[in-house]
Amino acid sequence: MSLKVALAVLSVLVAAALLAAHSPLRLLNALTPTNTFRLFADIPYGPGERQVLDVYLPARVARDWPTEPNAGAPVVVFFYGGSWQSGRRNDYLFVGEALASRGFVAVVPDYRTYPATTFPGFIDDAARAVAWARGHAAAFGGDPRRVFLMGHSAGAQIAALLATDGRYLAASEMRNSEIAGVIGLAGPYDFLPLRDATLERIFPGDQRAASQPIRFVRGNEPPMWLAVAENDTVVEPGNTDRFARALQNAGDSVVVTRYRHLTHAALVGVLGAPLRRAASVLDDLSAFVERAGRASNAGVASGDAKPRAATVASPVSAQ
Repeated sequence: MSLKVALAVLSVLVAAALLAAHSPLRLLNALTPTNTFRLFADIPYGPGERQVLDVYLPARVARDWPTEPNAGAPVVVFFYGGSWQSGRRNDYLFVGEALASRGFVAVVPDYRTYPATTFPGFIDDAARAVAWARGHAAAFGGDPRRVFLMGHSAGAQIAALLATDGRYLAASEMRNSEIAGVIGLAGPYDFLPLRDATLERIFPGDQRAASQPIRFVRGNEPPMWLAVAENDTVVEPGNTDRFARALQNAGDSVVVTRYRHLTHAALVGVLGAPLRRAASVLDDLSAFVERAGRASNAGVASGDAKPRAATVASPVSAQ
């Protein structure tokens, strides 16, 4: 598929998203290959109805599973977006396939959303899911030393807060130094003041400041790769700029990559197999996982003596 054709298809899908909430995701999933992974679905990570996850094993790992479970593949826990109000793990089969196609064990959890919970309920769920992923990594052919957090939109806020505010992982008997890296796609990391009545209910006033990942940057965060869609009208790209600057100033390792012509939804949509050639998002995040994973295996974990790195804006990847 040519770049021009792929972008045209992408534009149609994103436009359709304005008319029917989940139909573009269903279409992406319907066009997703199934020979690159083995799916283990509906695994509980807690007692709640929404505390359930799916695991995608890369095909090469699945071939030897369960007789040779310790393949040592990176593990990526993906949190979807939805304004902390909606979303289902089943809608993101295309993301699980994308990660598995690169040799990563993908874990896609559901979590409680508003109105069933408010902040920090969904963060608590996410921390439990991450602890489950690390505790079960080896059994699914993954490397517990190479667990990555990934999120799009609201999911990126969840991933970033887990990595910066250590209280949530600590409640699940983990430390942020046990996270190999964070992948943030179009994330809200510094989004106060709120200008939406529903968001004001999701983030109660007495806890609102504690919802901001930027507030907890201390210089002991895992390496981060943050992606920006330059045509994003949903989450202000300045969120990423300010967060990256705070990480840089604290001495953390952070890379920012910008994608021209991509919108908020398209930034995750191009992970799907039909649209993958429209932008290099999957290539770029995969390269980050490989780099950060090697550092983790070498003992250069976050919280240890890691190199200080400036924010790097890579060349624009999507034309």
